[in-house]
Amino acid sequence: MIEYENLKRLNEPLFSEFERVFAATLESGWYILGSRVEVFEKDFAQYCGTKHCIGVANGLDALSLALHSFGFQPGDEVLVPSNTYIATILAVLQNRLVPVPVEPDILTYNMNPADATRRITNRTKAILPVHLYGKLANMDALSQLALDNGLKVVEDCAQAHGAHYKGRKAGNWGDFGAFSFYPTKNLGALGDSGALTCNSDDEANIIRMIRNYGSKVKYYNEVAGFNSRLDELQAAFLSVKLKVLDEINAHKRALAEIYFAGCKRDFILPIRDVNYFDVYHIFNVRHEKRDALRAHLLKRGIKTEIHYPIAPRNQLALKGIWSDYALPLAEDIHKTTLSLPISWFHTAEDIEKVVKALNDF
Repeated sequence: MIEYENLKRLNEPLFSEFERVFAATLESGWYILGSRVEVFEKDFAQYCGTKHCIGVANGLDALSLALHSFGFQPGDEVLVPSNTYIATILAVLQNRLVPVPVEPDILTYNMNPADATRRITNRTKAILPVHLYGKLANMDALSQLALDNGLKVVEDCAQAHGAHYKGRKAGNWGDFGAFSFYPTKNLGALGDSGALTCNSDDEANIIRMIRNYGSKVKYYNEVAGFNSRLDELQAAFLSVKLKVLDEINAHKRALAEIYFAGCKRDFILPIRDVNYFDVYHIFNVRHEKRDALRAHLLKRGIKTEIHYPIAPRNQLALKGIWSDYALPLAEDIHKTTLSLPISWFHTAEDIEKVVKALNDF
């Protein structure tokens, strides 16, 4: 059986180092907002090319706190991809803002700047592009659109650790970059955790305060904040994994090359462009007979996933939210998308078997 993901096998090469930092953290007696968080924040900011990194509890909190920090008014609008994971939209709703759907560029599956332009109104306050599957959105065009219209930009970087566009990494384009370190990510922790990156001292100070009950000094609260802190243990694990993130990304890019070289052309493969350095958190293909293809692969001992089986507008939790919008591209992507095995633990031989099974379909 070729598994889609196996977190034990994924992390096995790092077990001894994880055990070492666990013991050191346990013995330190300091478990919240200590030196290990500070070290990881410094190193990840440097990795992303940003001035600041602020660790938080998870990726959804990263998005939500970034939006909260701007002080928008209830009913203000935020542009979001029509084909994103629900967390992007929940962050907007949690701040009593209105998510406005933008259709993707059908080649990259990321927010289409032309459609984003059409969605701007006098209530639009921010753009929230998602770097889906490990490919950056067209940040040149989206950044210019934001500048021309006085809008904030929060990048959803949950799937793009180490990816870059025109040499500039995810998390270093917008006012904030919001990261998830969910265990399956290219830079994954051993539990929930997240971070925000930014280049503004003022914005960084605001996030550091509101993640910790609105407090700079213990027991003195300046604003009504939240409890959303990256803990010392997860920070220690992330520091271990950050050292091999480029190796993880390189391995996944090498596996992607096997797919590109071997798959028949009747599969819609990810688009490649010299301006984009993709890290393939997800290797996505599309096929009009997706469900039959998935069943075929499973019969051949190959597990797959679907990211994501239900378009956001069709989620029960969001029922009716976008009933006035025609979103055919999002609907088509969600009906045809399939995620193939591409983990750090997979071998070239594994992927060659997947390619053969695909071509036999």
